[in-house]
Amino acid sequence: MSIARTSLLHEILSQPTAPFREGHVLRLLLKVLEDAGVPHFQDPVGNLVVGARNQAAVRKLVRQKSTEPVRVFIAHLDHPGFHGTRWRSATELEVKWHGGTPVAHLEGAPVWLADSADFRAEAALTESKLLEHGKALDTSVVRFSAPQDKRRKPETLFGAFRFRAPVWQEGELLYTKAADDLVGAFSIVDLALNLLSRPRKGKGKNTGSKAAPFLGLLSRAEEVGFIGAIGHFELGWYRNARRPVFCVSLETSRTLPGAEIGKGPVVRLGDRTTVFTAGHTHLFSQLAQKALPDQHQKRIMDGGSCEGTAATSYGFATVAISVPLGNYHNQSFQGGPDSRGDLGPAPEFVHVSDIEGMMTLCRGLLTPKLPWADPWKEQRARFKKSLRGYAQLLRSGP
Repeated sequence: MSIARTSLLHEILSQPTAPFREGHVLRLLLKVLEDAGVPHFQDPVGNLVVGARNQAAVRKLVRQKSTEPVRVFIAHLDHPGFHGTRWRSATELEVKWHGGTPVAHLEGAPVWLADSADFRAEAALTESKLLEHGKALDTSVVRFSAPQDKRRKPETLFGAFRFRAPVWQEGELLYTKAADDLVGAFSIVDLALNLLSRPRKGKGKNTGSKAAPFLGLLSRAEEVGFIGAIGHFELGWYRNARRPVFCVSLETSRTLPGAEIGKGPVVRLGDRTTVFTAGHTHLFSQLAQKALPDQHQKRIMDGGSCEGTAATSYGFATVAISVPLGNYHNQSFQGGPDSRGDLGPAPEFVHVSDIEGMMTLCRGLLTPKLPWADPWKEQRARFKKSLRGYAQLLRSGP
């Protein structure tokens, strides 16, 4: 990965974010895309759409008569976190959690806070209560070391767990407060910059014309049930398409046996809720084998559900890629630096080469003229050859 792209990845990972509070990441990405001349806009839900300048451009793209599918790459901009609800005192703020969390070693755990503008603060948790099912936090009290201005509306404050830094690297492992799914969002932005950036003087044209049609959907509030993606699909912009449209879900997913950190990105066959489109996944798996032989993995990633489920439920053909994630949702499954103990707060971590592999697979999916309309054609040819080979034995019996 180039120095410039590594710097962008670190900058994205450093931004404050939580469900419904994705503004800092959005502002950064809007500036990056604007500076590069990449077409983009925000939909009525607040999601960032990349690869088109407005709703009309999206509709025009999908209503062009063509057999070449439009690929819609999806990743989300939020990560589990809390919102302020009520000032108990000048040093204590009651908060409500949204999304999955650690469930142990919570007393005194460091947290960061931010608002939509410039406010930043550090504090610690106390009086934490789990949801009834016991698998995630419901509420906590955030305790500051110094008095705060209670005139600040509590609901404007949000935050999550704090570690030694928002992001740092040890060897090939990248530790961060929130890899899920800012790594996926980075991969979409990287793809868009490579395809659609305004050519710099003397550097020639971009390569967008050589790739299949691309859109990116950087969604909000995935951690509480794919809310941004659902809102986008409900807009109906892909109805009456005159060409195929399929979705590519990009995730940073809990490591599992057969989906291990450092062994490559995962061709995700499905999630906890559903399997994804068989024919498209078969073709994608063949593509992955050519692009990353022995450097990718393949399995159903049932540690959680992803926006591939939302796309599938709305009738879109779907494939998915995952980067294996350590300490999923900041819960210390693997331990490591700054872990507070088993199932307690810990930084998430990923392997740099797995991110690079996801970027490679994203580019591969934009190869034009792949047989998406008949992905089993080669397999049927092998079956027919096998049938011919056994024809004499078939005629000899039973």
